[in-house]
Amino acid sequence: RFFDTVGNSMVRHLDFSIVKCILVASPGFVKEKLMEYILSTERSEFKPLQENKSIFVFCHSSSGHKHAVSEILSDPNITSRLTDTKAAGEVKALGDFYTMLKNEPARAFYGPAQCIAASAQEAIDALMVTDSLFRSSDLAERKKYVKLVEDVKGYGGTVHIFSSLHTSGEKLALLSGVAALLRFPMPELEDMAVDSDSDSD
Repeated sequence: RFFDTVGNSMVRHLDFSIVKCILVASPGFVKEKLMEYILSTERSEFKPLQENKSIFVFCHSSSGHKHAVSEILSDPNITSRLTDTKAAGEVKALGDFYTMLKNEPARAFYGPAQCIAASAQEAIDALMVTDSLFRSSDLAERKKYVKLVEDVKGYGGTVHIFSSLHTSGEKLALLSGVAALLRFPMPELEDMAVDSDSDSD
């Protein structure tokens, strides 16, 4: 009954389209027995948990009390795994960007001028930004990216903030630190890129 209660609570409270990682911690082997029960049961309400089993991370805790959460999150091994899990979404987004750049280049752009111009038309479906841009010593520069992120979220676009400490963030930094997948082609942005390049020569 305890396992049923925990499983039902997870299904009721977790949005698997948003959640990237679920920590399951316990003293002893309770966590393993819980997941064994959830994965082996044929109850249809547990199907979302079974379909998302890859996002579960198991770890040891000294107790089942709330204060043990801080203890778990201070473990460097756990924080490393959480970073990798979060980064998995970033890696996929960047992979989608490169695929689009190859197959439909008028729907994939990088660089602040191109992304801001696309956002002005509410064209961005997915925006990718490195966190280092929000730490710029230039206040106007920081505000520019904060506004871009807020605008994209405002009209329903997805925003991925990449960690500059992860390889995916390093790759995005090579593309100026900001890139976007568009909802529809904007070939005029390609001309903008050419104009910008020629102006800088």
